[in-house]
Amino acid sequence: MPKLSDSETLKLLRKWKIPYPIYSIVRDEDDCVKKAKSIGYPIALKIVSRDIVHKTEVGGIELGLENEKEVRHAYKKILANVKRKKPIAKIDGILVQQMVKGNEIIIGTKYDSQFGPVIMFGSGGILVEVMEDITFRLIPIERKDAQEMIKEIKGYKILKGVRGKKASNIKSLEELLLKISKMI
Repeated sequence: MPKLSDSETLKLLRKWKIPYPIYSIVRDEDDCVKKAKSIGYPIALKIVSRDIVHKTEVGGIELGLENEKEVRHAYKKILANVKRKKPIAKIDGILVQQMVKGNEIIIGTKYDSQFGPVIMFGSGGILVEVMEDITFRLIPIERKDAQEMIKEIKGYKILKGVRGKKASNIKSLEELLLKISKMI
């Protein structure tokens, strides 16, 4: 089963009305600066390549960029990092993306050779790899499954709101899991 490119994934999310931060894929530094300004700071830059699964491992992500100087520096830095750490990777561009505040989560799907399609939910960002705070279900899922998945992760306490931080919209997370299950 072929892996979707970042562009194909983003088009699929748009088609299914799955919310995603404002973004643009660019292929040169000046266009990157223009798009960053039009999206509004702060922004994130991410390498776009089918050959790179874990962008952070190749230095392919820069977050919280606040101005043109930072964007230009980060653009060059990402390309240099990727060329050094993954020289044979085909680079399709750089994703310029709006930074969104809130709790990071991860939702993913894959096809298991024994069980068929499965959906994953968990704490996102670096927590997914450090804490391995994820849970899986066979697709299709029901609302009860989505609710259980959200409550099973260690990060659920964070999603509910702690130390003065606002709670995440749990109902929206349930809807998102259901929509992705249906899409798959």
